[in-house]
Amino acid sequence: MPRYSRGPAAGSPADRPADRTPDPAPDPAPDPAAEQLAATLRSTVGALVRATRAVDRLAPIPATVLGLLDRQGPMTTADLATRRGVRHQTMAATVKELAEAGYVSGGPHPADARKKVLTLTAAGTRALEADRHQRVGALAQALAGSLDREERRTLARALPLLDRVAAALDTPEADRDAGGRTD
Repeated sequence: MPRYSRGPAAGSPADRPADRTPDPAPDPAPDPAAEQLAATLRSTVGALVRATRAVDRLAPIPATVLGLLDRQGPMTTADLATRRGVRHQTMAATVKELAEAGYVSGGPHPADARKKVLTLTAAGTRALEADRHQRVGALAQALAGSLDREERRTLARALPLLDRVAAALDTPEADRDAGGRTD
């Protein structure tokens, strides 16, 4: 039987269950083992990301914008601001910096002449790829130096599980909270 929110005093016409709004079902009890695993995974992945980002040449915010344009294609400054959860003016300053560096270019919006559509330039792609290459190299070196062959195989077998977890979390809000940097 569903639980109902409190209504008028007993005996009133609204006291009948059909006249009440059911309360939402309570959240299932949290699984302490899953919560502990989640906390450890978050901490470990965070440390791994921070360590690999240490070799980046691009600053985090511009790199995030370049990564969004690379993964999701051309978009407006307003689109980028929405995806990052920042004000338009804040994103406009970042876009200006990237345009001056030659990493993005703006072209006419097909449906609205007042807007510009931003695209990643060849120089922007090269800068992004250079950072990605540096990260992969640092990570490969760490894997080779800290794990034996069987441990690397075990880690490789776990990657599809991590992909499933990531897919379950893949929302625009998660992108923004993670800094949008999944490249």
